[in-house]
Amino acid sequence: MRLRNIPGAREEIEKNDWCIKDYYSRKGEWGRLFEGDGPLHLEIGMGKGRFLMELAGLHPEIHYAGMEMYSSVLLRALQKRQELEDEGISFANLLFMRADARELEDIFAPGEVDRIYLNFSDPWPKARHAHRRLTSRQFLDRYEKVLSPGGYVIFKTDNRELFDFSLEEAGEAGWRILHETTDLHKDPVQNRGNVLTEYEEKFSALGRPICRLVYKPAL
Repeated sequence: MRLRNIPGAREEIEKNDWCIKDYYSRKGEWGRLFEGDGPLHLEIGMGKGRFLMELAGLHPEIHYAGMEMYSSVLLRALQKRQELEDEGISFANLLFMRADARELEDIFAPGEVDRIYLNFSDPWPKARHAHRRLTSRQFLDRYEKVLSPGGYVIFKTDNRELFDFSLEEAGEAGWRILHETTDLHKDPVQNRGNVLTEYEEKFSALGRPICRLVYKPAL
């Protein structure tokens, strides 16, 4: 369910230094926004940011970018980060942006992104909206154009229909499946080092199995 609109959210985002506003001009130069060298990992539809903030804390050597298209949701992530910063937990390797994933090729240069995370994306259940799903072949084509040669996508969902659709789209797009499971938390190998999202924790507590797919372009 989408968070209700928060008045003034967009204005607050515009003032925040953790958000990149001129992201079109950063194309091909994202590495310069962070301290030191490191691979760039991107979460599309980052929600309130818990997943990325935990990853950024665990892996300071990796650069993380979070993309969220809804201002009210992104504002919540900024507020949570501020709470952590006030507690002395800072993230020099994490930046956010309010952007639409359909603009990926305008934001990142070919090969600039090393990993893409898709966590509990909107399933868009109506067939006529299939092209809007972040695992549709239309989006896979966009990912392929910005991923590095060894880059790949990690997708998690509790929605089995969306997972099956994603597998079919991967096949149609000629993508290579590296790992797949329909019950991540019962798979000791694939679950090793898994960082939970808010939705993942919630759905797991309800007894819903979590599906995960790791895949990459064929070439």
